[in-house]
Amino acid sequence: MSDGPARIVEVGAKEVTAREAVAECVISMTPEACAALVAGTPKGKPLEAAKIAGLMAVKRTPDLLPYCHPIALTGASVVLEADPDAGRIRVEATVRANDRTGVEMESLTAAAVAALCLYDTAKAFDRAAEIDGLHLVSKSGGKSGGYRRSNPAN
Repeated sequence: MSDGPARIVEVGAKEVTAREAVAECVISMTPEACAALVAGTPKGKPLEAAKIAGLMAVKRTPDLLPYCHPIALTGASVVLEADPDAGRIRVEATVRANDRTGVEMESLTAAAVAALCLYDTAKAFDRAAEIDGLHLVSKSGGKSGGYRRSNPAN
């Protein structure tokens, strides 16, 4: 337990490098609910809304997480892979930046918020829908170099 005040880590002396992080999770629901999300609802296109929500989350990560630095993003994407027969949608978020600190938290936040957006629509069809397996798939750049998850959960 820390006795000192909360603080943001000093990164000013670090070298600016290209950074990339990929995160993913899965939202599961009934096949009927998944098919409804893929087809669209009276509210609109849930999959498109989820992509936009994930991208917005990337830019808002430092507002949500107190130790997260605002960084110079260079790109981000949210990809959704729906399998209506299985009642699953895999969410993958990739974030890139040229900065002194990594983008892992931005990619994790994007995947989580995109899945939450899907849940917001899915709950009308299946209140038992659930989000599972949020994790970092890979990262590159920075002093610590690369990382790739060796035991995929999903």
